[in-house]
Amino acid sequence: MTLRRMPNFWGLLALCGTLLLAGCKKPNVFVPPPPSEIGVALPLRQSVTPTLDLTGTLSAYNQVDLVARVQGVLQQIKYADGALAKPGDTLFVVDPAPYEAKLQQAEAAQAAAQASFAQADAEFTRQSALAKNDFSSRSTLDQSRAARDNAKANVSNTQAGATLAALDVGYTHVAAPFAGVVTAHQVSVGNLVGVGGPTKLATMVQMDPIYANFTLSEQDVQRIRSDFSRRNLPGGSTTGGNVPVRLGLMTETDAPHTGMLDYIEPLVDPATGTLRMRAVFANADHTLLPGYFVHIVIPLTPQTDTALLVPDRAIGTDQAGRYLQVVNAQDILELRRVQTGPLVGNLRVITSGLQADDRVAVRGLGRAVPGAKVVPVAARIEATTP
Repeated sequence: MTLRRMPNFWGLLALCGTLLLAGCKKPNVFVPPPPSEIGVALPLRQSVTPTLDLTGTLSAYNQVDLVARVQGVLQQIKYADGALAKPGDTLFVVDPAPYEAKLQQAEAAQAAAQASFAQADAEFTRQSALAKNDFSSRSTLDQSRAARDNAKANVSNTQAGATLAALDVGYTHVAAPFAGVVTAHQVSVGNLVGVGGPTKLATMVQMDPIYANFTLSEQDVQRIRSDFSRRNLPGGSTTGGNVPVRLGLMTETDAPHTGMLDYIEPLVDPATGTLRMRAVFANADHTLLPGYFVHIVIPLTPQTDTALLVPDRAIGTDQAGRYLQVVNAQDILELRRVQTGPLVGNLRVITSGLQADDRVAVRGLGRAVPGAKVVPVAARIEATTP
């Protein structure tokens, strides 16, 4: 008789439990995250003044190299490096003693020549009186006339010599030609200067007022001349007329410095197709320095209709150009290509691609991508000064 082994009761029980649990487990299903909240606002409608935005550089109103025009030992430096100087202030002194001695010689020679001329003139007067009464020959009269004329010419020659000697004495004192800042001296006291030609001692720069130089393309030239004509401004004049210009440093978001157009070049450069212009700005505190790169803003004719403005930070840029993110009627985020205009405060004018009733994403721009559903939250675009 063969005995059969009974199956393990507990093993069967465990196997049944495993099968039961496997049959009850729910499958893995992806649950999308809830839509992101995006701050949206209608574009701000506001009247603005269109502007022409350019880039330029600053240059000194006046700049000159201070040089020693006579040879000698540099005796004094009478200013502190980087100090302000007024017109006529003496800045450098070259040893004047040799030139003062030459001036004394020239003045003495001039005095002797004047004395000789006085004697020759008196002699000619006497000979003329004698010749009238036939007491003096014609030859003697001619000789006295020649002596007088020679003495007179000698007076003129010695006067010129004295003038030149006085100029050399004046050149020993190098003075400021205008009000401005003097750079660090380049020659120390005790050095011989003026040997073989003028020696540069320092540079003087006038920064108040200051020039801003910039160029316009041919299209901008035609646009601005047309605008000036509408406003009866002398835009065709090379002097610029009373055309206001604003300026901002590269670290300034606005253009807070106000000046006037000073010069318009009469010819367009055919190589670059640009026209050079220059504006002048007050700079009493020397905030603006020559050599700075700046942005130039020229206001044009104010618009009669309103423009659409959005925060400048809401505008994105890629290889295809500039765009905004707009929430449509189905609360789907869309990418909208736009054309932009000038910056007004922290708002940017949108010239095309946007409607007044479009809901523009202005907050939470990184929370969703175009094509995703979002939860729009009402926001507001604050008005700015046009």
